[in-house]
Amino acid sequence: MIKYWTIVFGVSILGCEAPSKKEDSRVDQLPYYNEATFTPVWFETENEVPDDFHQIPSFSLVNQSGDSISEKDVDGKIFEADFFFTSCPGICPKMTSNMLLVQDAFLDTENVVLLSHSVTPEYDSIPILKSYAEEKGVVKGKWHLLTGNREEIYDLGRNQYFVEEDLGLEKDPNDFIHTENFVLLDGSRRIRGIYNGLNKTAINQLITDIKILKKSNSL
Repeated sequence: MIKYWTIVFGVSILGCEAPSKKEDSRVDQLPYYNEATFTPVWFETENEVPDDFHQIPSFSLVNQSGDSISEKDVDGKIFEADFFFTSCPGICPKMTSNMLLVQDAFLDTENVVLLSHSVTPEYDSIPILKSYAEEKGVVKGKWHLLTGNREEIYDLGRNQYFVEEDLGLEKDPNDFIHTENFVLLDGSRRIRGIYNGLNKTAINQLITDIKILKKSNSL
């Protein structure tokens, strides 16, 4: 089952609906998410978000240029996260093509970045990621193709970004992650949306939601 939530009039949200008092602000405000069911949680302002509300923790990975990338590189920025591998013959090429649309939409916007995590880091070395980036048109500094410790990447995917759909199923650390989901996060590393990376309508909504965050006080 593909997960796709969108926050806009005329399109339903899977999960809990926003409180009725939010109806007038649905086009200029996004909910927060703190667990794998992606049930939206609403706050009037960012100051109301509890200190212990879910955030992406510290991480340390390497991009296609060999640069170290950590949480410090995304703090204060809107960012998208997804999980892929360069040798994927199935969904990944379509995901990459759609991510290019997001990259191009915010090419000149410094505080919007993209993070694509390799789920085969033992194969996706820095040279391979660099070659893939050049082939696909990935812009250095805007879109980071990340490799590093497999355990860290899989923990981020499963337990922090909640990208998998098999809720409640026990996962072995060696089980492969293969998901089309894109996750949107704000400048505080809090999750604000999840989108089907194969669906153009979902990608358009992701672009719209990034613009909503840019106008908000979430940075």
